[in-house]
Amino acid sequence: MMGVMGAEDTTTTTSTTARPTAPGGGPVNGTRAWTTRLFVVGILLAAVNLRPAITSLGALLEEVRDGLGMSGSVAGLLTSVPPLCFAVFGVMAPRLARRFGPPAVVCAGMVAITAGLLIRPYVGGTAGFLAGSALALMGIAVSNVLMPVIVKRWFPDRVGSMTGLYSMALAAGTSIAAAVTVPVTDALGGGWQSGLGVWAGLAAVAVLPWLPLVRDRGPAPAPVAEARARADRQPPALRITRSRTAWALAVFFGLQATAAYITMGWMAQIFRDAGVPAGTAGLLLAVTMVMGVPLAFVIPRVATRLPQQGPIVIALGVCGLAGYAGLWAAPAGGAWAWALLLGVSNCAFPLALTMVGMRSRTGAGVVQLSAFAQSVGYLISVPGPLLVGVLYQHSGGWGLPIALMAGLMIPQMAVGVLAGRDRTVEDEAATAG
Repeated sequence: MMGVMGAEDTTTTTSTTARPTAPGGGPVNGTRAWTTRLFVVGILLAAVNLRPAITSLGALLEEVRDGLGMSGSVAGLLTSVPPLCFAVFGVMAPRLARRFGPPAVVCAGMVAITAGLLIRPYVGGTAGFLAGSALALMGIAVSNVLMPVIVKRWFPDRVGSMTGLYSMALAAGTSIAAAVTVPVTDALGGGWQSGLGVWAGLAAVAVLPWLPLVRDRGPAPAPVAEARARADRQPPALRITRSRTAWALAVFFGLQATAAYITMGWMAQIFRDAGVPAGTAGLLLAVTMVMGVPLAFVIPRVATRLPQQGPIVIALGVCGLAGYAGLWAAPAGGAWAWALLLGVSNCAFPLALTMVGMRSRTGAGVVQLSAFAQSVGYLISVPGPLLVGVLYQHSGGWGLPIALMAGLMIPQMAVGVLAGRDRTVEDEAATAG
């Protein structure tokens, strides 16, 4: 649930005089400087709200299951809802953005997150809970796809730094929700409804900076507008499905998302079943998520300096395999070490987003590749959390589910190496055509 990293360090300019720039790349004046600040605040607040709907539920999954009378299989279905919604609704984002503008769609997404988080704990019943979750996840889905587009379009000369900042904000929101949901629930009287509903307040705050930006479609001074037009110009019939790299990136995105949503939905429960207290299990999940704060800034910057990203893919995969091995052998004894290793492995997410920007030459190509990779990828990830729930229920333990997680890491590494090769989807699509 996330920014496309462009090759920031290879950006060239035609001007011999360095000038500060506003969103869209134009010289800063009073209005544009204020707009720049609003975009930065809006991007960071939106990113913070892209995962608490999921990790807060993971921390209280046992209480929600008991409260709603869910079986393990139904709980697995619940943990599969996020990637399903991301796949279904994410594909709508480019069309909505063309009609209303990306800021307006992200603003509506923040409103949907607020409403969904507010109503889902209180509507009653599993069906109502799923419907409220789907509403919040719809808002997350469109923002997932459009946030990279906004960074690429409004900060063309700062793609790397802005992507790093909002990736850190996303990881921070993910880990904070995992860490404090249980203590906040206890402080509010112990009801899981209030522990989940409180996150609607944070989402409501994220709506505010986007309201003045709803009509901002990124007008720019003539030289920058011309440069943007050249960047966005592409053959009218780009068939992204003809690109092997696009498919490799989509599968890589799907497999890393599978690992991420299994982790967010089930890891706290794995520790709790091993005898770890609920509060500590939430903190362990938070440790896994917080690893993304520094690494989400470092990994994209390293990746853009390498012609191929395969070595990073392999390193992250090895960390994941080590973490799953430890989780299987001694879940409670080495809990903090396994949480750290899996946190490093989960940083395949910012790497995947970085490769989206690097595997396309044009702005329009980035939009297509982002929507394709995320929609197909999230669709691929849907069965994973559900299958973990089914295996857990029918095997009576975590041995088979952990073996599944580790087994999926092998193809993730293989397709990640293919997606990391130095080529672009435009060239591949043209050659295939």
